[in-house]
Amino acid sequence: MSDLSDNELASRLKSNGRALGFFLVGIAPASRPDTLDALKAWVENGYHATMDYIPRRLDAYADPNKVLDGVRTVIMAALPYAPPESTPPSKNGRVAAYALGSLDYHNVLRKRLKQLATELHTHRPDVRTRVTVDTAPVLERDFARRAGLGWFGKNTMLINKSIGSYFFLGAILTDCALPSDPVHEASHCGTCTRCLEACPTDAFEGPYVLNAEQCISYLTIERRDEPIPEPLRSQMGDWMFGCDICQVVCPWNRKAPRESIPEFAPTLSANAIRFLTISEAEFDETFGETPLSRPGWEGMARNAAIVLGNLGSDSEREGLTRARNHPSPMVREVVEWARQAIKARHDAS
Repeated sequence: MSDLSDNELASRLKSNGRALGFFLVGIAPASRPDTLDALKAWVENGYHATMDYIPRRLDAYADPNKVLDGVRTVIMAALPYAPPESTPPSKNGRVAAYALGSLDYHNVLRKRLKQLATELHTHRPDVRTRVTVDTAPVLERDFARRAGLGWFGKNTMLINKSIGSYFFLGAILTDCALPSDPVHEASHCGTCTRCLEACPTDAFEGPYVLNAEQCISYLTIERRDEPIPEPLRSQMGDWMFGCDICQVVCPWNRKAPRESIPEFAPTLSANAIRFLTISEAEFDETFGETPLSRPGWEGMARNAAIVLGNLGSDSEREGLTRARNHPSPMVREVVEWARQAIKARHDAS
């Protein structure tokens, strides 16, 4: 047993977390999430779209013991990534800032959180821990607010006064009892509604309520094996993977750190024609360890065709013509839609 008191250990964990690159580290009690009822209402309204794993996990979301039996504490940590550069819309397509690095953020956060968990085990050898990043049934955003890391913005993102909202969240669940931080009770959005007004697909049913079925991030990432409804395609602009719009317009993101850890340094150059014509084997080899693997080869080709339909010109017709023989019927349908959209623009000019 360490000679550190619980308060000293909590302070040590926060200090070590910051040394590992986490700008924010906070501690919350592992109890029923405050937003569970709101989540249930959201599901009942069908706003989860095709993400059927969410209603299946409602019981698990309600009780952190379903993730780690005997859990008493949730340690929350935030790891920033660089905000997007301000560039005009491009027929090459745009990828959300969090996905521009060469590694999947899940793996990066998990590795650093395990290092932080090792510090806990050093001082409390008999405790149990479990690291989660986005995949286990843990309402991480809820526990982050409870741990004092920030408030829920009207765009549903967690926002912190010091660093905005460009950060990933990860958690360490443990059966070690640690002193909790004060809950972040205040909201600092005020009367601002820029995020709601800026959404090109009108995905917000109101403040704090996102209808995933109309969200560009959902459409380009989670809706992997289905066509994107035609009325929404023209509103997606050049977004080929994810969307940053509701964060870009948020005034609090003027304070966002401009740099990130080396693993998140942007390395990807978007190229819609490449994603439309690349082979499945080459896609898996090149992007299999990145967030772009989530929609997969077929989903990224579909997204690329929509970008070209929205912004392409006659010079992209050759790539679209080659893609008319794409193995995926879904992609072939979108390619034909894109060809007709380009033709309509050409005829109108």
